[in-house]
Amino acid sequence: MTETTRAADLDRLYDLFDELAARVGGPRRLADCHGRMDWPDRGVYFFFAPGETRASSGQRRLTRVGTHAVTEGSKTTLWDRLKQHYGTGDGSSAHPHGGNHRGSVYRLRVGEALVEHHGLADAYPDWGTSRIPADRPRAAVRDEEYPMERWVSSYLRHQPFLWVGVSDAPSSTSDRARIERNVIALASNYGGPVADARSTDWLGRHSPNAEIRAGGLWNVEHADESHDPSALDTFAEYVADAEPL
Repeated sequence: MTETTRAADLDRLYDLFDELAARVGGPRRLADCHGRMDWPDRGVYFFFAPGETRASSGQRRLTRVGTHAVTEGSKTTLWDRLKQHYGTGDGSSAHPHGGNHRGSVYRLRVGEALVEHHGLADAYPDWGTSRIPADRPRAAVRDEEYPMERWVSSYLRHQPFLWVGVSDAPSSTSDRARIERNVIALASNYGGPVADARSTDWLGRHSPNAEIRAGGLWNVEHADESHDPSALDTFAEYVADAEPL
């Protein structure tokens, strides 16, 4: 696929984001959201980097793509997944406004970059481990990681994001999985020419993952793939049916 074709598809993707924003009433921030809002049961979400825009158009720059329920039988809803990124609220007596990065890859990746950027590996030795080591009390590790979880919450909750309802059945071949995979492949710069250059102070430049540093998205999976342009047609069909919360 030529760079001219990719550029045209990127322009179309961002125009679809503009249409989606108009249909749902504009982007939201997790800081302003809650589970009582009329979220679609299933969907795809798109986070944008605050203060970063495309040089060619001034449109907000995409920074993270995600979905949920791509395994048969999964009951996870769109808000379930967004709530994992949001973290805990005022009601958490032990760790208010913290979270669990072991349940949210987005939180994990942002925390990794903060640890790397600020030289905090000694302070957070278990950050990024899928399971807390058996010789360490779980409560002690959660207390130790709480300041970083709060930092991650603050970072994520102020990023504008859009969502589109995609109500097909949970499956790795669902339209949700297809849209997620192809939008990442299209927007990522990993392994190819740079489009929509990231700012020099974008936190992801400090990620230990080359796919994030070079790709410019908080996504690792699908960053090295080629996109299928017809997936944008699928995305456009769901955007046309999008409604405000």
